[in-house]
Amino acid sequence: QVQLLESGGGSVQVGGSLRLSCTGTGFSFNNACMGWFRQSPGKEREGVAVIGSRNQPTHADSVKGRFSISQESAKNKLFLQMNNLKPEDTAIYYCAADFSPSWGVCTLADRWYSSWGQGTQVTASS
Repeated sequence: QVQLLESGGGSVQVGGSLRLSCTGTGFSFNNACMGWFRQSPGKEREGVAVIGSRNQPTHADSVKGRFSISQESAKNKLFLQMNNLKPEDTAIYYCAADFSPSWGVCTLADRWYSSWGQGTQVTASS
């Protein structure tokens, strides 16, 4: 069965960096959009970055230039490099998979993603 497991979260100072990892089992990245989403207390879940089987990344405007999504598809591994972290980046970060992408294009809208990891906490404090 499908399983996603995140790692790499933690607490850093504002301006610091973290690298999140996600390992998928039970499916192939070649048939999916993979994404990172985050949710802060009292706020709705938002898409951070997604990437498709053709390695086309999309990043939310709020993280462009600071975060970078990447994958090692053959190993079913997904990464999120987070640089210059800000307090507003503090959230639980989730790895997710969409198994029915439209023409290989991946969306930041979370409703399309059917499989989710447990999440990993990221805290950036000043």
